[in-house]
Amino acid sequence: MGCSAERVFTDPADIALLEKWVAELAVNAAVRIVKHDGETVEGVVSVTPTVQVFIGPGEQQGMNGVVRLIDPHRPDWDGLVWLGEIRDIQHLDSVRMGASKA
Repeated sequence: MGCSAERVFTDPADIALLEKWVAELAVNAAVRIVKHDGETVEGVVSVTPTVQVFIGPGEQQGMNGVVRLIDPHRPDWDGLVWLGEIRDIQHLDSVRMGASKA
């Protein structure tokens, strides 16, 4: 992952939403992520994501982040999802932030 993103966020409300998603994505949590385009991605959070500074279109500086998902049943697969693409997170197990945060 480089320091550029297709979309960055500067509005405090948008950044707060990114931080809310981080709080939902504890390491080892099994989740189903629903993206704004309707696509769903399921997996286990491999590393708790962070909100970071990226450079977006037009050299605009703003915030975003990426969560990496893995699937123990598909060892050659991993999924990257930009936090700004998330519409909803559904927990498929009981792992929550604070219980197993890395």
